[in-house]
Amino acid sequence: MRERNSRIKEFYKLSRDERLNLLRKFAGLSEQDLLLLNLKDNLEFGVAEQMIENMISVFPVPLGLATNFIINGKDYLVPLATEEASVIAAASNAAKLARTCGGFTASVSRSVMIGQVHVLNITNISQAKQNIEEHKTEILEFANAQDSVLVNLGGGAFDLNIREIESISLGKVLVLHILVDVKDAMGANVVNTMCEAIAPVIEKLTCGTVLLKILSNLAVNRVVKARAIWSKEELGSDLINKIIQANEIAKIDIFRAITHNKGIMNGIDAVCLATGNDFRAIESGVHGYAAMHNSYKPLTEYSKNESGNLVGTIEIPLVVGIVGGATKNNPFAKLCLKILDVKSASDLAQIIASVGLAQNFAALKALIGEGIQKGHMRLHLRSK
Repeated sequence: MRERNSRIKEFYKLSRDERLNLLRKFAGLSEQDLLLLNLKDNLEFGVAEQMIENMISVFPVPLGLATNFIINGKDYLVPLATEEASVIAAASNAAKLARTCGGFTASVSRSVMIGQVHVLNITNISQAKQNIEEHKTEILEFANAQDSVLVNLGGGAFDLNIREIESISLGKVLVLHILVDVKDAMGANVVNTMCEAIAPVIEKLTCGTVLLKILSNLAVNRVVKARAIWSKEELGSDLINKIIQANEIAKIDIFRAITHNKGIMNGIDAVCLATGNDFRAIESGVHGYAAMHNSYKPLTEYSKNESGNLVGTIEIPLVVGIVGGATKNNPFAKLCLKILDVKSASDLAQIIASVGLAQNFAALKALIGEGIQKGHMRLHLRSK
């Protein structure tokens, strides 16, 4: 097995060829992989035509590597696709500082998505609920009949729950949630197919009218947690105290909380884009999660441990996949997944959450220290 060490001193000072050579050794890339990385127009028009409608060209976004990451004991070079200066440098620096105390640890729940069926015009809500409960097994079996491959892999629809909401104009609305383990897929296609398939069944059982039948991007059952410790000796007690205070400000000021969480998404979106994942769905789900308890809150938490070191944590829903969609069609997304050496969607989600935490730590450290503009604008000026 090849040695993987993401601690590459002064990686940013190397030439592009030198960086690619190090990456080749780190990730075991083939000559064909390197050829793809060296193509200026690396997404062929034929592939792009299959991905979107009305295609006229491709829009290039710089792809870089965040160095220094250790996640659950494994070294990673993390591909990020972004146009914003300082994002990759900030993540790399945060990861370097975290290495002293072992890097990042992360965990993830099952890859469970929620499909929603909204039913209107129900005369007897109580009877409708009872009918659904009595036919729960049949509904789940019918949903799973839509994707035998997923079921054979150990996934599929496994539970239902029912909500009741009310609108002045619509009256009472019954909301059926179907819970689907989508395994290593993002899951939108399979969940939407299931929702559409069971809709006529639900109409018959409720004597109502189905209006909406689609997944929810608020994936509360697909949550990732990541944690890192930064040494008091490297940061100093004053900086640690100020980072904790800054996070507290985000808890009581929504204007700050939005910007706080945007910094997290700088890193998360960049990894999602590089790996062909739907960063728009992830954005909406993450911000929805931040606002679930009637106020918008920061997605990170900071405290001091018994040694006085800074402990940072993040908890977010992450709807990512390593099969299907752009991860299947875009050769660059496939290559980025190869660089990451991930074996499951859960692996990828834990990497992405760790990058989000690193990005947030770096932003807070810069804000409290030299200010965000000094390093940010230095990189902007370099690009002119």
